[in-house]
Amino acid sequence: QVQLVESGGGSVQSGGSLRLSCTASGATFSINHISCMAWFQQAQGKEREGVAVIYNDGSTTYADSVKGRFTISQNNAKKTVYLEMDNLKPEDTAMYSCATVAGWGTSCPSNILQRDRDFGYWGQGTQVTVSS
Repeated sequence: QVQLVESGGGSVQSGGSLRLSCTASGATFSINHISCMAWFQQAQGKEREGVAVIYNDGSTTYADSVKGRFTISQNNAKKTVYLEMDNLKPEDTAMYSCATVAGWGTSCPSNILQRDRDFGYWGQGTQVTVSS
């Protein structure tokens, strides 16, 4: 089992920045075999959407809506993934959750951001609100 805990959400004005963090803990065997970690957003009344993913080789993929504004990174030693969000817009307002695919033999395909059901572990989420 893997537990994910997010932090860093809050309220900011348009054009501002926030940094989200997500730390994994739990069964050593699982957290030592993390295939990828990702951030998803879900705005009120809308479906959950993938924002960014970082693979275990350090490569990253972003949703078109956040390219050039958001940066995902990780600290493997701390089992933590970050989402640096710059030039925030009101349409970025949403609950942000981190998720991971972890465990022996798991893998993350290139289109994993469109396959949220492949993620076995989810955090509780942190709210981001951007005002105009």
